Amino acid sequence: MQRKIAIIGLGYVGLPLAVEFAKKYRTVGFDINQERVDELKSGKDSTLEVADHELQNVLTNAADADAAGLFITTTLEQIRPCNFFIVTVPTPTDKNNRPVLTPLVKASESVGKVLKKGDYVVYESTVYPGVTEDECVPVLEKISGLKLNVDFYVGYSPERINPGDKEHTVSKILKVTSGSTPEASTLIDQVYNSVITAGTYMASSIRVAEAAKVIENSQRDINIAFVNELSKIFNRMGIDTHEVLAAAGTKWNFLPFKPGLVGGHCIGVDPYYLAQKAQEVGYHPEIILAGRRLNDSMGGYVASELIKLMVKKDIAVRNADILLLGITFKENCPDIRNTKVVDIVSELLTYETSVDVYDPWADPDEVEHEYGIRSFNTLPQKKYDAIILTVAHKNFESLTLSEQRKEKSVVYDVKAVLNRNEIDGRL
Repeated sequence: MQRKIAIIGLGYVGLPLAVEFAKKYRTVGFDINQERVDELKSGKDSTLEVADHELQNVLTNAADADAAGLFITTTLEQIRPCNFFIVTVPTPTDKNNRPVLTPLVKASESVGKVLKKGDYVVYESTVYPGVTEDECVPVLEKISGLKLNVDFYVGYSPERINPGDKEHTVSKILKVTSGSTPEASTLIDQVYNSVITAGTYMASSIRVAEAAKVIENSQRDINIAFVNELSKIFNRMGIDTHEVLAAAGTKWNFLPFKPGLVGGHCIGVDPYYLAQKAQEVGYHPEIILAGRRLNDSMGGYVASELIKLMVKKDIAVRNADILLLGITFKENCPDIRNTKVVDIVSELLTYETSVDVYDPWADPDEVEHEYGIRSFNTLPQKKYDAIILTVAHKNFESLTLSEQRKEKSVVYDVKAVLNRNEIDGRL
């Protein structure tokens, strides 16, 4: 049977995957966001995950063609001819850090409406173990009237997209796969293996694959929490944390984690999915939640450290002009989802300061819409009482701040990228 691929959700995960499949298969990308679809149809990707020329090379306007290529649509009916559906919608948390499965359920309802006998549905969204079979499959069965492992099959293959990383792209990252039967596992693995040059790893079950994904980022979160705690301890001792890490890093098995803000849609979210499931089965996770609490506190900690430096220099805090360099959740990408830079802004505003944000990567309108924060794509021609470098964009590496500093001012470097002689403190 000729495989026709449908990708549901064309964001940071779905679009790169769709482009990769479209090089070999007839692929239809589906998204409910008309503005996003129009942008992609014009050959542009505002997330910058796919180069415009690469997207344009696979785009096609033919909705019913059999040849390889990518057709993009908001019309659900146009994915009906597909027989291999991949769901890549986001799985966020709410304000109380509880998993929100609504996008996943809605996507399952959409797929269920076009699901046919013999079709495969693979989920890539980050979830806790059991979501695919316990939450998604019942929706597929109810909407389609079909039965799992009799009429259709499911699988789980966790996404491993690293936003802004042009080296570890989707085809160059080994892919974990799984299926609802041994035969389904084999077929799903073969389909992915045909486009993933790094190869695949077939997990023994869907639950194992789900668990593998959720612990990948939980492990990173805990390790970063450890070095964040070290930075708080060493700061009280008057010791530079980065110098300590450099010295410790000379041992062959020392893990190279650095202190910083932990946001985004993966590391800052995934541990809560694992914690939720752990509590459902009667276990209260201590290390996982402790790591989350510590990392979530770092925005407020950075703000308080800056205020201390200002006080030591006799700089009036109230009505002070403060500049933040960067608001995206990580360097060299426009992604502002769950950025912890906003925690620094929020804390600084409690001191009645005036805060500007300069970030050449972030869309000012999106920042304003999501967080109500004023940001600029060009460096403001203004002098500030305090400056904080929060994101290590390449644009900032050669930045000189003399024209932005008042005669009496402080500079705090969260990412340890600025010249040591030009800063007053760093994390």
